[in-house]
Amino acid sequence: MKRKIIIFFYICLLFFLLFHPKEALTGVKNGLGLWLNIMIPTLLPFLILTGALLKTGNIRKLLKPSAFFWKTFFGLSPAGAYVLILGLLCGYPMGAKLAHDLYIDQQISRREGEYLLTFSCNASPAFIISYLSGILLKNKISAVQMILTFLAADLFCMLFFRFVVYRGHTVDSVCVNKIKKETYQQDSIGVILDVSIMDGFETITRLGGYILLFSLILASISFYWPFHAQSCMLFTAPLELTTGLKQIAGAPLPWKSRYLASMLLTSFGGFCVMAQTKSVLENSLSLIPYAISKCLNASAIFLILVFSDIV
Repeated sequence: MKRKIIIFFYICLLFFLLFHPKEALTGVKNGLGLWLNIMIPTLLPFLILTGALLKTGNIRKLLKPSAFFWKTFFGLSPAGAYVLILGLLCGYPMGAKLAHDLYIDQQISRREGEYLLTFSCNASPAFIISYLSGILLKNKISAVQMILTFLAADLFCMLFFRFVVYRGHTVDSVCVNKIKKETYQQDSIGVILDVSIMDGFETITRLGGYILLFSLILASISFYWPFHAQSCMLFTAPLELTTGLKQIAGAPLPWKSRYLASMLLTSFGGFCVMAQTKSVLENSLSLIPYAISKCLNASAIFLILVFSDIV
């Protein structure tokens, strides 16, 4: 049944492409522009460099001196700390990508990988400062205040999953694949870099495909929507984060309502980001902890903003 629904959905998109090429082309151009102008410049270098660092096998050595800190305060191994740091700095879906890679590389356990999905997959500070705060909200709210609000919600999710869901047991011992480790050590820097570049382009191309697909979905819904345009935004904004935030910023709503909606959507990430996350996980880690945490994160953001009288 699920397969039939998906096939029917693909056929509908194909008909939209064939019978409304102008509207479809506009949507695809918007998605392609987002991919070329934002995702590739900001994410691809991190994908290449983190991939190269992972293949050297030195992540544990780099963070081992601070192992006690990460274990005590975050319930993470040194390798898990690496995922958290880069996930917070690089934004969607870098945390999920690194959690998958380190799990496949046997540097973290499945439990720790899924635990990391609950609080290391967020919008990057650069996205919040430049796009959300600067361009859309015109710096009416301090970007630092917004980042601290997101971090507070992440902390809540981390504590909930660490002590309520996983009952304090988030790190399992793993058996490092010695053959794979020796292979990495024998590879030259050039070979490691070549492989990392190809892996990075493969990942960024896959993520770009999801952006194009969701941009096409957004265009088709907007074209066929029979009711008022404001009601359409309720369905289209959560599809893709950047486009959804732009729709909210241009909506004829009170400023506080636009700010609250923007914060909620940024914390949730949108369904395109969720599909991208599912893609980079490649069925090795479950998407369920991530999906639950995104809903929990958005709820925490709502409560923080409402009860702190920010909105």
